[in-house]
Amino acid sequence: MNLLDAHLVPAVDGVAYGLLLFVVASGLSLAFGTAGVLNLSHGTLYAIGAYTGAELSDGTWGGLAVGLAAGTAAACLAGAGLSAATAPLARRGHLAQALLTFGLALIGGDLLIQLFGADELPVRVPEALDQSVTLLGHRYPAYRLGFIVMAVLLAAFGTWVLTRTRMGAAVRAAADDPQMLATTGHNPRAVHTGVLAAAGALAGAAGVLGAPIIGPGAGTSETVLMLSLVVVVLGGLRSLWATLAAAVAVGEVQTLGVSLAPDLAPYLLFAAMAAVLVLRSRFAEPASAHDSHGLSPDPVDRLRRRLAARLRPGRSGAAGGPAPKPVVGRSALAGLGRLPGATAWRQAAPLLVLLVVLIALPGLLDSYSISLAGSALALGLLAVSVTILTGYAGLPTLGQTAPFAVGAYATANLADAGWTAGPVQVIVSALAAAVFSGVVGPAVIRARGTTVLMITLAVGELTGAVINQLKSVTGGADGLVGFPATQALWGGEGMTEESDLYTYALVVAAVAVTVTLLVLRSPAGKLLTGTRGAEARMRASGHPVGRYLLTAHICAGALAGVGGSLMVTVQQYLSPADVGFEIAAFALLAAVIGGTTSVIGALMGAGLIVTTRDWVAGSWPGHGPLLLGVLFVAAVYLLPRGLAGLRGGSDRTGRGPGGSPPDVPPPAAPVPTPTGKLSP
Repeated sequence: MNLLDAHLVPAVDGVAYGLLLFVVASGLSLAFGTAGVLNLSHGTLYAIGAYTGAELSDGTWGGLAVGLAAGTAAACLAGAGLSAATAPLARRGHLAQALLTFGLALIGGDLLIQLFGADELPVRVPEALDQSVTLLGHRYPAYRLGFIVMAVLLAAFGTWVLTRTRMGAAVRAAADDPQMLATTGHNPRAVHTGVLAAAGALAGAAGVLGAPIIGPGAGTSETVLMLSLVVVVLGGLRSLWATLAAAVAVGEVQTLGVSLAPDLAPYLLFAAMAAVLVLRSRFAEPASAHDSHGLSPDPVDRLRRRLAARLRPGRSGAAGGPAPKPVVGRSALAGLGRLPGATAWRQAAPLLVLLVVLIALPGLLDSYSISLAGSALALGLLAVSVTILTGYAGLPTLGQTAPFAVGAYATANLADAGWTAGPVQVIVSALAAAVFSGVVGPAVIRARGTTVLMITLAVGELTGAVINQLKSVTGGADGLVGFPATQALWGGEGMTEESDLYTYALVVAAVAVTVTLLVLRSPAGKLLTGTRGAEARMRASGHPVGRYLLTAHICAGALAGVGGSLMVTVQQYLSPADVGFEIAAFALLAAVIGGTTSVIGALMGAGLIVTTRDWVAGSWPGHGPLLLGVLFVAAVYLLPRGLAGLRGGSDRTGRGPGGSPPDVPPPAAPVPTPTGKLSP
């Protein structure tokens, strides 16, 4: 009883918190599982309801009812608008949706701050609920008990609508077979809009009712989004009851877990999320089984198809005719007619032009702008590492800030210990990041598509939790500052001038990018490209695809570690915000701006992001998120194939301008055999 008494209030708090997350996560699950939209602005929909409800609350039942109606309606309209915004991206995969909705979240967050202010708003509830009641001998807020009742009623109503009404049947049909739904006279597009509007309404209602629990303020939308993603991953997309159980478990970890195991609580949620995703990917058929050749994951069906193909007239051994000759891809045939020297110069020209511009920058810019250019180079290396994984390996990632952080903190701690030579810092940071990527790589390389995004997001968030907890190494939330300046070479003076720091960053980045390009254009790079283009055929040809992907993951991590080292050297300080989720999204956007397979484009995308975030926003203080959000939206709509697509040629993978979306299987490509020849 003593144990029960000590933890009764946190346990009940966990139930209330979990039910709040259930209402929010139900909308997120509805949007993703039924409408197929990976909505990273779902936390903003919650914030719309929370701000609206707080603004209209006046301590009366009427104010609560008006706030609930207005907040739900506002978020519902925003959800319907989201349907219209994502409609043009229906064939471009979840990555484009994620970037678009993240941009809309930045825009919406800035607008909410402009409308309601940056401070957390007080929420006034009716007097009958604004008091404590006795619960098993303990005083407990009456509002939270009332919220538990309202959340249960809302969950029951939602379950009834989905399972017992014609509307629910149409929603379930839209998820399972939209073509069949259309034959019944229903418009799948209207159902899609209705689903996203309903998802927005759920988030808005949760925001109004949950404002006294998770009040409207800075960081609210991101917190709600992350926890909702954890709930959706743990509960799955098929059962509301599983989602409810997962939400209550998350709520208990967030409240009761903090009192029982405060040191472990920050890691439990995202560790559980990563574990569930990894286990699901282990027992599921790899995504490559459904490549562009239509290979069936069923071995019996695959054997039947092969026998039918062999018995088809015109095949060797069937009608006595000769076997058809292997067909080599068009990109390979086109390459035979070009002079190697001319092709090399044509490919190297953009890089040389960019290098000349970067060398000339110190003579054209002021000290502050030069410092920003150095930061852009660091972010550019992070973006290039994302390009390797997303564009070449087919593993879209939101977690490259983890090895980036490892490299950054390695450099800061080396400098603090007296190891200030730049080459030592870069090499040690790259090795540390490579080891980290090698450890987490096996959990990543099995999955594909959206699952990779979620696993890498969990890895990034777990790394962030470690950073906040391991204060002796990372400084915690305060970060690290005051360590000695880096020396360009052994025995030199520490670099403090912006021009010296920029020159150092440029040299390191140039070497790293050159090595990256040489590897990507080598036979090893062609093997990686083949893995992305036709994984099933690569496996059938005897290639160790898993080993290729793990090697790519390790090398990309090492490159991200070099970028983290440069960031610390240029900035001369390090904080958790420099390696958080927002930076991961920026790096992914930079890779998409470049075209997902363009190293130079990734560098230019990083420069554009830093320019927008720090230089352009300087002339409009306080609106950096708005400008970045506009950049996200514009890049997704105006550059569907990135900067590489503007050239009108084929990318390095031979898949046309800019390449295919990272989570959509590209057209077939010739497969290198273990002997070095091309397989059709």
